[in-house]
Amino acid sequence: MHFDLVSLLIAWLVSASSLLIVTKLPVGVEIDSPVKAYTSAAVLGVVAAVINPILKVVFFIPNLLTFGLISGLVTFVVAAVALAITASAVSGFRLRQGIWSALIGALALSVVSNLIYGFVAA
Repeated sequence: MHFDLVSLLIAWLVSASSLLIVTKLPVGVEIDSPVKAYTSAAVLGVVAAVINPILKVVFFIPNLLTFGLISGLVTFVVAAVALAITASAVSGFRLRQGIWSALIGALALSVVSNLIYGFVAA
């Protein structure tokens, strides 16, 4: 149980740090303060956990028909949708160019998070 809580805490901190870094990039993602980043990271985790299984079911048949070739696209769409929902749910977290900011922000967030996890795991 202790390990799961520590892993959750690390994931939350990495996600919040990644959001703060992504706001410094010219992708149209804006967060008012570090506190809003921590709140947004928590909401983003919950939203992604809820919509991920729903969208995986929706895309099951197309994914099956393409022999899994679109699974990466599905993951990317889930991340962008989760980011857009989180931005609409948390005041102080905005996507300046709407869906384009969500798409580019999801990509940037993925890259930054993976880089941070690379340092944390090392």
